Amino acid sequence: MRAFVFPGQGSQKVGMGKELAATSPAAREVFEEVNEALLQNLSGMMAEGPEEELTLTQNAQPAIMAHSIAVLRVLEREFGVKLAEQATCVAGHSLGEYSALCAVGAFDLAITARLLKLRGRSMQAAVPVGEGAMAALLGADVESAKALAAAAAQGQVCEIANDNDPTQVVISGHREAVERAVGMVKDHGIKRGMLLPVSAPFHCSLMQPAADRMADALAHTPPAAMALPVYANVTAARVEDAQEERALLVEQVTGRVRWRESVLAMRADGVESFVELGGKVVGPMVGRTTPEAQVTSLVTLQDLEAFAKENA
Repeated sequence: MRAFVFPGQGSQKVGMGKELAATSPAAREVFEEVNEALLQNLSGMMAEGPEEELTLTQNAQPAIMAHSIAVLRVLEREFGVKLAEQATCVAGHSLGEYSALCAVGAFDLAITARLLKLRGRSMQAAVPVGEGAMAALLGADVESAKALAAAAAQGQVCEIANDNDPTQVVISGHREAVERAVGMVKDHGIKRGMLLPVSAPFHCSLMQPAADRMADALAHTPPAAMALPVYANVTAARVEDAQEERALLVEQVTGRVRWRESVLAMRADGVESFVELGGKVVGPMVGRTTPEAQVTSLVTLQDLEAFAKENA
């Protein structure tokens, strides 16, 4: 059994998709459709920068999705490897959950791009710049991270945002609280705390205004039936009903990304192989969570060609 998985924010970089667009009509079609949906030349920004524009949340989120779906379309149309035939389920890290839902037909490409543009803008607007922060805790498990966050909060918000793998947990909240947590890591047996270069404190209760906006947008965006089940970030459980998944996307804005648990749930359900589309971010997390699983990352044409040959 195989899962196709999709990366989240932080996997963007200038030049993403450039090679695919230059050589593949299927990839160009994806990028052109996203440009048209958003009324901006996002693919040009992805290919040439500037980096500070691409890194903005409202651009990075649809860009990462577009790249993942372009990789998938090339795999399907030009190499004949179909998602529905090769995978038994999908999952995505944070915004990658939207990429996964697009891949299985819950939302079409244009709708997914517009939802992610709104999600990025809403998350950025939820907290004034400079008032929030996130930090990666290296060598931390959930329990030690939870204790650290509670000790550092001191009346402010400091919460677990991402449970990525057995060696990395991310916290999010008010900047002062997160900075206190970074300074207290040794007291909680955590190897290192590192502030992340993000513009907002994602996946914590400070994101409630963004969750409200996404609830309204998703209420007016009924999803279609999904071709494959998705493992949801906030429950780390298999979801087959598109309406249930739509509600979970709202919870996801303020909720914890339970990626480690999602990987373990997929493994428990028989998944032995994980294929990351459009990045090399969540694949390594999978490898650290379940070293016995087979992990493949597909980014370049050479990656796609090799995968297609192996799965002909």
